[in-house]
Amino acid sequence: MVTLLIGKKGSGKTKKLIQLANEAVAASQGNVVVIEKGAKLTYDITSKARLIDTDQYGVAGYDMLFGFLSGICAGNYDVTDILVDSTFKIAPEGVAGLEAFTEKLQALSETSGANIVMLISAAEEELPNEINAVCEKV
Repeated sequence: MVTLLIGKKGSGKTKKLIQLANEAVAASQGNVVVIEKGAKLTYDITSKARLIDTDQYGVAGYDMLFGFLSGICAGNYDVTDILVDSTFKIAPEGVAGLEAFTEKLQALSETSGANIVMLISAAEEELPNEINAVCEKV
């Protein structure tokens, strides 16, 4: 399942992501991965989750991010949850490529069995209507 945390900057999305990540670690029988741009969540996320800084791997754009997420799922079969902070900072295309990206993520989630949560810094009305059919929103 793909879930989008949607809201404008300063609306508490990152706090919610941290809460979801820590809850996922407590409930998961596998691995939880948290992806961020920059190392700002180091002390907020439990050390039992795998925290990855995309800057260390040169990940930029939706295509590279999708490949990165696919590699995580392919390299570790027991990833149960992937949470991505600052999606639009990692993929500066923003809303323009989000619909196609979320469709590919939905297929990846179904194939791998991983729950994927993406933090989106935008108002809900700025997003394409087609995303409603593909993703759950929080």
